[in-house]
Amino acid sequence: MTELLTEMGKGPLTVPRRMENTGIRRGLFEDLALKILYLNGEMSLIQLSEHMCVSLGIIEEIFHFFRHEQLCEVKGMTAGIHRIVATQAGRERAVELVSQNQYAGPVAVSLKDYTQRVRLQTVKKVHVSPKEVQAALADLILADEMLLRVGTAMVSGTSMFLYGPTGTGKTSIAIRLTSIYSDLVWVPYAIEVDNQIITVYDPSVHLRKPELEPEESDKRWVLCRRPCVMTGGELTLEALEVQYNPFARYSSAPAQMKANNGILILDDFGRQRVKPQDIFNRWMTALEHRIEFLTLPGGRKFDIPFDLLVVFSTNISPMKLGDDAFVRRIPNKIMVNYATEEQFKEIFLRETSAGPRKIKVAPEVLDFLVRHLREDLKQPFSQCYPRDILDQIFWASSYLHAKPEFTRDLAEWACSNYFFVGTGKSAQ
Repeated sequence: MTELLTEMGKGPLTVPRRMENTGIRRGLFEDLALKILYLNGEMSLIQLSEHMCVSLGIIEEIFHFFRHEQLCEVKGMTAGIHRIVATQAGRERAVELVSQNQYAGPVAVSLKDYTQRVRLQTVKKVHVSPKEVQAALADLILADEMLLRVGTAMVSGTSMFLYGPTGTGKTSIAIRLTSIYSDLVWVPYAIEVDNQIITVYDPSVHLRKPELEPEESDKRWVLCRRPCVMTGGELTLEALEVQYNPFARYSSAPAQMKANNGILILDDFGRQRVKPQDIFNRWMTALEHRIEFLTLPGGRKFDIPFDLLVVFSTNISPMKLGDDAFVRRIPNKIMVNYATEEQFKEIFLRETSAGPRKIKVAPEVLDFLVRHLREDLKQPFSQCYPRDILDQIFWASSYLHAKPEFTRDLAEWACSNYFFVGTGKSAQ
């Protein structure tokens, strides 16, 4: 694995042995160390090193500075390593620092190092093969033509529309895209910009692989699967900016920054609280030039790579969401239509073949359901209907304490409970 990562430009990150090799000014190291020492009480130099994710050599530099400035005192030795605690002067200084900024995690990386690493790990150079696409989407019933379109979009490393009627599986496709990637990327705990801290690593987004991290690597970075961030109707323009916490007085990265080197899914696009045109205008430059401009608290602007595959999943026609200039910047437009009759049956049989909803399905009853949907209810074969109709049957069985069965009567009853009576429309 180490050789593979090195070959792809993502190999072990050299461990900085001195502060000047980190790209971070000395004062930030010293302030962070004093806050951590104050908040944790007595610590060994090794414990401080592990908490800050830097080498023992850097911690010893800080230790000698603290002793000289009488900010710490030695409480003893463990295996030849000093144990220290903040002095009264150190505690007073730490309280002042915490009031200014409560960040007390690993040392940040520089904006320059972050930018360089993101570009080395670009999604535009990831190898994607038909085998990987088929494996990632194997639990969905998709035509070969659809797999080809998805694979082509993934190779582009740019952006795509997944559009079509509701209930056809657009979101199901989107959330599986990240599993097409088989490689790993380095993500920093935090970056420093103009003496301000922005946290990047998010355990809810970044799936860490600590067992694959080389022992000799810069611990300010964690090795993760390529990220996948999903946002829906809650998305606002403010959420696309650096998220400043006025109480902790440091910031966290916006969604697109957390998704760098991976995938950002805008689900139900067009139904956000912000107008689609406003999002399009916000990302016009980012989508074309692959650079994103962000603003720090205080107003200073800085830029980062916009290196992610953006997926716009919508049941609204793309041409109703933006003008020609923007739609042109989304090079992959993939229509996800209703299932065919054969696909619908295959989805239904797969839903009932294993797991908690395993149930015997007679071919003639399934044929009846298909005819009932098409001829009586005038319904298209939405990919979500097998799951939803089966839900009705299993819920009713649970209520009646009866064994679930798939019969003509139950199939018809489930449809009557799911679709609006007299309209043939589902309450989706």
